[in-house]
Amino acid sequence: MIGASNRIGSAGYRIFRNLIGSEYDGVVYPVNPKYESIQGVESYKNVKELPKTPDLAVIVTPSKVVLDVVEECGKKGIKGILIISAGFKEIGKEGKKLEKKLESIRQKYGLRIVGPNCVGIIMPYLGMNSTFAGAMPEKGNIALFSQSGAICGSILDWAASAKVGFSSFVSVGSMLDVDFGDLIDYFGRDIHTRSIVLYVENITHARKFMSAARSFARVKPIIVIKSGRFKEGAKAASSHTGAMAGEDYIYDAAFKRAGCVRVKKIGELFNCSSILAKQPRPTGKNLAIITNAGGPGVLATDAIVENGGKLAELSEETLEELNKFLPTHWSKGNPMDIIGDSDEEAYRKTIEVALKDKNIDGIVVISVPQVMANPKKLAENIIDISKKSTKPILTSFVGEESVQYARQMLNRNNVPTYPTPEEAVESYMHLYHYARNLELLYETPEERTVETTIKSKDKIKDIIQKALDEDRTTLYENEAKEILELYGIKSTRPRLAKNADEAVNLSEKIGYPVVMKIHSPQITHKSDAGGVALDLDCEESVRDAFDTMMKTVKKNVPKAKIEGVTMQKMVKNTGSEFILGSKKDPVFGSIILFGLGGIFTELFKDRAIGFPPLNQVLAQRIIEKTKAYRLLKGYRNIPPANMKAVEETMINFSQLIEDHPEISELDINPLIPQDDNLVAVDARVMIDKNPDEKPHMIISKYPSHYIKKVTLKDGTEVTLRPIKPEDEPLWQEMFESFSEETVRYRFFRVIKETPHKMRTRYCNIDYDREIGIVAESKKDGKRRFLGVTRIIADPGSNDKAEFALVVSDKWQRLGLGAEFIDYTLEIAREKGFDQIYGPVLKDNIPMIKLCREKNFEFKEGDPGEYMISHDL
Repeated sequence: MIGASNRIGSAGYRIFRNLIGSEYDGVVYPVNPKYESIQGVESYKNVKELPKTPDLAVIVTPSKVVLDVVEECGKKGIKGILIISAGFKEIGKEGKKLEKKLESIRQKYGLRIVGPNCVGIIMPYLGMNSTFAGAMPEKGNIALFSQSGAICGSILDWAASAKVGFSSFVSVGSMLDVDFGDLIDYFGRDIHTRSIVLYVENITHARKFMSAARSFARVKPIIVIKSGRFKEGAKAASSHTGAMAGEDYIYDAAFKRAGCVRVKKIGELFNCSSILAKQPRPTGKNLAIITNAGGPGVLATDAIVENGGKLAELSEETLEELNKFLPTHWSKGNPMDIIGDSDEEAYRKTIEVALKDKNIDGIVVISVPQVMANPKKLAENIIDISKKSTKPILTSFVGEESVQYARQMLNRNNVPTYPTPEEAVESYMHLYHYARNLELLYETPEERTVETTIKSKDKIKDIIQKALDEDRTTLYENEAKEILELYGIKSTRPRLAKNADEAVNLSEKIGYPVVMKIHSPQITHKSDAGGVALDLDCEESVRDAFDTMMKTVKKNVPKAKIEGVTMQKMVKNTGSEFILGSKKDPVFGSIILFGLGGIFTELFKDRAIGFPPLNQVLAQRIIEKTKAYRLLKGYRNIPPANMKAVEETMINFSQLIEDHPEISELDINPLIPQDDNLVAVDARVMIDKNPDEKPHMIISKYPSHYIKKVTLKDGTEVTLRPIKPEDEPLWQEMFESFSEETVRYRFFRVIKETPHKMRTRYCNIDYDREIGIVAESKKDGKRRFLGVTRIIADPGSNDKAEFALVVSDKWQRLGLGAEFIDYTLEIAREKGFDQIYGPVLKDNIPMIKLCREKNFEFKEGDPGEYMISHDL
């Protein structure tokens, strides 16, 4: 520790005191040239004098000397650096300069840095406390990462009283290097961590964060609280999408897409953490309330409905059992009001009966201080039942002094308890929504293809380049609609008229009624400038509209260069109008927005946000979050839209955004259902002169460049291509074709069934971390998978990747295995890995023979296994 001190009360004193006084078994060297010894431990004048090279350097010095200290650490070979010191980018321009120099030193020596300007790290299982926090938290299963030092302190205080333990605590500070993505990657693999809690002020590397969170949220819940939800004084947006896709909505959408649980209050963060650490995860939203007072039961019921839950309907068997021992006047339903004169034994029997009811997914036990039920004995009963239960049991002991001891007992024994019934219900529902969100995200999508060609993409690039050459960042409407049509999105293509005569001629060719719009590079919102005339049904109305429009627009926007008007077919709206848009966020890159459109877009602000790439399921999830969804399904006299066409329009739109990072904003508003399709009535495209300066996509798109054709020894033509979520049925068919021996060779055990959750693990993957290449053949119009090879990057490492492959029994000994290995090596080299490796069973003779032919190195692995590797 550099900056350790004998000055009582200083950060250097308190942190060093914690390091040597928290049962840490390792060696701690204090470094400070002012002292011979610090708190009884021999001190060193500088890092160079240390007798050994430590694993971690904790730096608590003034910021002006931090750079020199880090340089010394680099020379000494210390790879881990924790910088507590403040005085960097948070103080402004000078601090940013220091941070830039610090980053250069970091890269020079290959260091990993936590901080600067942070509280420190606590690792309870190591007994290591490198913070100035008072006490070491209890050991537990929650990893806590926070950007706020003050919040860290309050959470640790709460945890001590609530008896909630932590596997780790990291204050990330300015995140010069180590950020939330790195920490999720590391602690996602930590055996002591069952859930992760984040206090976020901002995300720095969004793609890394999303990749890490998506990778682990399925197995370890990630709970996020994000501060700064409302930004005052936001800049005026140039598009409807820009105006409606505020920063907090984008964060919210990102957390949902990653599978995280978002809470909005510190109290909810604590409550969620409590249930995560102590109870089984909810499997449904059907809650039972057991109470000895009617009022709290009603409040709990209101909270269930308000939070999207459902009051469980008690089965006939449950009612019959309860009637045998409960007072005559009990509620005979849910909430189960067992009356104030029921004792703790009545509670115990009621809970046990309720847990057997298949209609009930979780129980909230409410106890109000009464004469009969002893809080201490009731708590003991609940603790005993909870230890055997596979369903979550939450409690609310309402009151203070008389129930305080009972609450402490419950907390100590892993039963979450809350001051109010509403908080108990909210906590349960947060965890239910987490499980349900994951279920919906990983639902198997239907196969949908986007028909685009290289020629189409080149045409769009030409349109964009033409605009940039003319110093325009907004495309003309006819250009915008041409781009949409190249991606299969129908539109009303406008035609340019420079005077009234041309406007009339075009109208007659198009066919009345028509729409006239002003054509000017300076005018984005045409309606606001008086530049739109609808439903023109004859020559006279066209001429009148032209004259009026010219006068109105010149008056409203005197500096605009008017190049004429555009004429297009009037689309009669028989239902509702929608908006489909995109904008490029400085943190999260391109986003996609869908909602109610037309002139009321920004008034009603009905929208949902997602991120490209979209598939059928993800498009459906976005649509379902809006009020517009009810209209699309048909509402009163509004006919239902073709939902397949809506989803396909969104998927095509997503593909357009993926393929063209130059598009900074794109609005289709209104988008109108017509017959069995959707028509873009108005479209606006804005382009970015420097697209590389902002992130484009935070989720990796389908790597189509890995598609290739090969021919097997028997002449069968096979396509090697990356796997995708839509392939789940084909993957399952392939698995069912495996012999028991082939299954054991691939999975190292015999697996009889592959549930949906397992199949999504192999099909719905993050291409930044993993590539699964399938071999697909087609015969008589039927597609089938012959095998698959897979490369999985080691989390947190860019050097190594694990690989595995399997070939269906019928297609073995035809050269497919060799093709797989050659392609695996090729892709691994292209991705920059130094080595691929993997275990192989010693009795898997065909695989061993093939890998020896391909010059793999063999070493002893676990019992019965070789560990093979290939240096690249």
